[in-house]
Amino acid sequence: MTDIELAKANLAGHSICLCKDGRIITDDGRGISPMMKFIAEGKDLNGYAAADLIVGKAAAMLFVIAGIVCVHGNTMSASGRDYLKSHGIPCTYDTLAGRIINRQGTDICPMEKTVADISDVNEGYIALQKKAAEIKSKK
Repeated sequence: MTDIELAKANLAGHSICLCKDGRIITDDGRGISPMMKFIAEGKDLNGYAAADLIVGKAAAMLFVIAGIVCVHGNTMSASGRDYLKSHGIPCTYDTLAGRIINRQGTDICPMEKTVADISDVNEGYIALQKKAAEIKSKK
């Protein structure tokens, strides 16, 4: 079984599953929080395959930063797909969405809005950190 097949097979019940050479990492955090946490902790994810419930451009940027080599999204936005492909990362999906919607179903996901006009991964990561902190401070 390939790393991406293993990641997909172990995604059930989790929000993200990362696999490399038989090693499996799962997380149940919402949205992009698992990848933000892994990156902040300095977790070495270079060479891992990722299966995620929802992959938009924000998640795609984080996968690029982390060195993820293959991605499957249960739902993937066109901008997420395009961003991954532009960075040479093969990706698959069950459902391709025009955009990722917020949890209330009323607008575009705030993280997607944050990176909509950003192409540089480092600039995107900084913008996502600021947006996450802003959202957390409002809770």
